[in-house]
Amino acid sequence: MRHCSVQVRGLLTRDELDRYNALMEVGSFLESQGRYDLAYTVQREVDLLIQPAIERLKAKSRERDRMTAEYMAAKKTEAEDAAADGTSDVGAEDDE
Repeated sequence: MRHCSVQVRGLLTRDELDRYNALMEVGSFLESQGRYDLAYTVQREVDLLIQPAIERLKAKSRERDRMTAEYMAAKKTEAEDAAADGTSDVGAEDDE
């Protein structure tokens, strides 16, 4: 039986996680008995079960990318404003 990633498991709801663990246990038992034909069916069920968590992980990644883009745009705007005002901190020296 193939386990899903830790990131995906972390995004499973309690019900999904309980079902995932039960299916993995059943699949492991079937494999130990040499019933790979049935274990394959259980693996397909696991794959279907984790799809919502994979989508949640993708959405989380897209949100992080959007926030990074907003941050970079804000930094660029700050730099352009500072350059236009002539108050750029780049290369500034303290007067002593």
